[in-house]
Amino acid sequence: MAKIKARQVRREFQIRNALGKRAKLSVLENFDLDVNEGEFMSLLGPSGCGKSTFLNILAGLDKYDGGEILVDDEPLKEINFNRGIVFQSYALLPWRTVIKNLEIGLEIRHIDKKERRRIAGHYLNLVGLSAFENQYPHQLSGGMRQRVAIARVLAYQPDLLLMDEPFAALDAQTRENLQIELLRIWEADKKTILFVTHSIDEAILLSDRVAFMTSQPGHIKEIINIDLPRPRTEDIRNSVEFANIRKNLWGLLQDEVMSIQSYGAYL
Repeated sequence: MAKIKARQVRREFQIRNALGKRAKLSVLENFDLDVNEGEFMSLLGPSGCGKSTFLNILAGLDKYDGGEILVDDEPLKEINFNRGIVFQSYALLPWRTVIKNLEIGLEIRHIDKKERRRIAGHYLNLVGLSAFENQYPHQLSGGMRQRVAIARVLAYQPDLLLMDEPFAALDAQTRENLQIELLRIWEADKKTILFVTHSIDEAILLSDRVAFMTSQPGHIKEIINIDLPRPRTEDIRNSVEFANIRKNLWGLLQDEVMSIQSYGAYL
């Protein structure tokens, strides 16, 4: 069953060109995508192809100018408590403790105090940070803060989790550790995840399928099935199968980059 159905989605922005005249910038055009219930899907493509734009539309943070988007077979609504989003930045409230940050969404949903604490404690334990519940964000490392941000969204208990390059600002070691952490959490919860990334390796490691996008205006060029066994560990990166998928995706990316350059554009 499809959790998300996007058909012929279009998004345009009004800009001023080099001559100072009004012009339209087409970011998404003829964008079609299905994301299945319980699936981990990544959006991959050249910089500026509209990956984050589509995610922001799903999150209710942006609009679209044409086409149709259905979530659970219902037209997309701007505000929906069943969607959660994790950004690159942690967006934690510095004056609230870790556990209190996790309770924000539950407060919005008017969950009583005792139940809020129980749910928040469960998800804090899931990301391995129970011992830090009374610390403040500035007392945590970058990786720990991002784990809190993920736990906060999970505590909100959305049906759909949208993740916009959540590990991009982290060092390589922390990023790889959190990739495995996210896989462990997803295996336990099996929420539908749409994950935006610029990293081919990250997309392969995490995903059931990778949706590869063209350059602007962005649309889906190809869907790649990631037929690697689960649960996955770091060792899967060393497999021949992983290398073959990576070669395929790298070829798609290079084709798009060459296409952009042939028209005098740049990334």
